[in-house]
Amino acid sequence: MDVRGPIQRTTEPTVTGTSVIGIKFNGGVVIAADTLGSYGSLAKHRSLQRLRTVGPHTLIGGSGDYSDFQYIIEQLDAELMEDVHFGDGKALQPREIHQYLGRLLYARRSKVDPLWNQLLVAGVGDKDKQVFLGQVDLYGSVYMDNTMASGFGAYIAQPLLRKAYRADLTEEEAVKVVKDCMRVLFYRDARSLNKIQIGVVTADRISISDPFELDTYWENPMFVNPSLTVKPV
Repeated sequence: MDVRGPIQRTTEPTVTGTSVIGIKFNGGVVIAADTLGSYGSLAKHRSLQRLRTVGPHTLIGGSGDYSDFQYIIEQLDAELMEDVHFGDGKALQPREIHQYLGRLLYARRSKVDPLWNQLLVAGVGDKDKQVFLGQVDLYGSVYMDNTMASGFGAYIAQPLLRKAYRADLTEEEAVKVVKDCMRVLFYRDARSLNKIQIGVVTADRISISDPFELDTYWENPMFVNPSLTVKPV
């Protein structure tokens, strides 16, 4: 007798994170995400880390269901451990991780049991030093570009990132751009928070900042007195 019961599928994410954004600069990539985990419309978890390092060359940021994001990180850790067992001193490159995630999410989508995430993959190749920034969605579709944004940021932050991008952008300028974009998202996205993390990856280092709060400004006259925005008839 089969006592397992009917097969169940996640039909709606539970605890979710919103936008992750990224931009290339001359020699590396900067990505950023806030630390809010929303339980429906409730801002329940305020210290979730949605940026992770994967091996020595790659950063990953995840939007969408947080438990699915944790599962994806576990799968990646298993792949990295397999590399260690080979003992040849080689590690997965950012482009390889990007393609692996595309196949993983496509396989789950094909089973009608998707991983409810949008992922940003950033890194710099070990040998060719090629700067990489890509995105994977829950359907397994893969994209690559000089700027990336997931969640609500695809509508609000992406135009700002594209406007700011230059091939000779410095790291300091790129960090300022993502801070400004995350600030705008905090103003405009009801599921966002001004407590963020920033990840930077170059050929020489990979780092994720401790969570910190962005300074904000709410004294605009139209914020203080919304009636100023109403034009007299």
